[in-house]
Amino acid sequence: MDQCRQTLQQHNWNIEAAVQDRLNEQEGVPSVFNTAPSRPLQVNTADHRVYSYVVSRPQPRGLLGWGYYLIMLPFRITYYTLLDIFRFALRFIRPDPRSRVTDPVGDIVSFIQMFEEKYGRTHPVFYQGTYSQALNDAKQELRFLLVYLHGEDHQDSDEFCRNTLCTSEVTQFVNSRMLFWACSTNKPEGFRVSQALRENTYPFLAMIMLKDRRMTVVGRLEGLIQPQDLINQLTFIMEANQTYLVSERLEREERNQTQVLRQQQDEAYLASLRADQEKERKKREKQEQKRREEEEAQLRLQAEERKKRNLQEEKERRSECLPAEPESDHPDSLKIIFKMPNDTRVERRFLFTQSLSVIHDFLFSLKETPEHFQIVANFPRRVLPCLPTEEVPVPPSLQEAGLSRSQLLFVQDLTDE
Repeated sequence: MDQCRQTLQQHNWNIEAAVQDRLNEQEGVPSVFNTAPSRPLQVNTADHRVYSYVVSRPQPRGLLGWGYYLIMLPFRITYYTLLDIFRFALRFIRPDPRSRVTDPVGDIVSFIQMFEEKYGRTHPVFYQGTYSQALNDAKQELRFLLVYLHGEDHQDSDEFCRNTLCTSEVTQFVNSRMLFWACSTNKPEGFRVSQALRENTYPFLAMIMLKDRRMTVVGRLEGLIQPQDLINQLTFIMEANQTYLVSERLEREERNQTQVLRQQQDEAYLASLRADQEKERKKREKQEQKRREEEEAQLRLQAEERKKRNLQEEKERRSECLPAEPESDHPDSLKIIFKMPNDTRVERRFLFTQSLSVIHDFLFSLKETPEHFQIVANFPRRVLPCLPTEEVPVPPSLQEAGLSRSQLLFVQDLTDE
């Protein structure tokens, strides 16, 4: 709300001017309140092909008319001469305040308010924005721009506004064919445009359009012109220069098509590039995955080899730690036949006094014995507690385990469990 209130205050609470200024900002034209250019506006006025139409004041008719003209001529010359001298001298005392443009939109809005208060609301639609914005819109939209400079002190301005500019036919013609921008030369914005267009007399109208890629004055209408004559002159100027707008439209359309084609080509290239990058990414991922799998397989192989080596070393160590096999005639000896998981049989003699861990170490030291196994006896079927546990911290002896002098034991493979 604060921003809206500030914007409306800058435009003297004229909502149309505020909206117009905001729309121009959105189209890339800087706000008139952010920049205030002091140099003359860049419009080509030096084209030798510009159409100029000047309406001279009517000559006096009859003896009475000439007499009145000759009597008023010295007073008129004296008045305008003194006025010019006064204005010239005033420049040295006080600079012309119109040379400083501080609120261009405010100048336009105040002129429109003054115009409507004096001449009514029947008139061509005024462009409610700065002269620079009007030029930019005319350039972007490829339309004619009609500029009217209002000389408030000129004797023909009042009659032109009432009898020509505010007529319904002129209003309808201008509204349907072109943009219309107007300002008083007593306002800083109007004075700045006056310096750029260099008018000779009032009322002054200038037709501006995009020509040869520059905003160019293609027609100048000066003097008190009648409604139908104004329409005829504007129609002539538009018809004489319409080919430039058509050419510019075709060129702009061709540029747009070229830009669209280039954009499509760029999109196709980017799509192809993304596809190639995606293909390359998948290829790298596949190679990386293959490398990781090979590394993992190599690590697994090394781990298995290391495990086998450690197992073999452990088998050898336990084999070396085994007590010697007792003689067959030893009174405490017993013979145990071990049936291995691969259906082979292994025989060895032990002592009844030896622990069950001895037979476990013996079996563990054999090459054909799996890494994890258990020893099972039949009649009754039971698993021998060969390793210490929480329940049986010290494995029992063979005699305590209830083994006979000739015993068959089964070795069960627990590696996969």
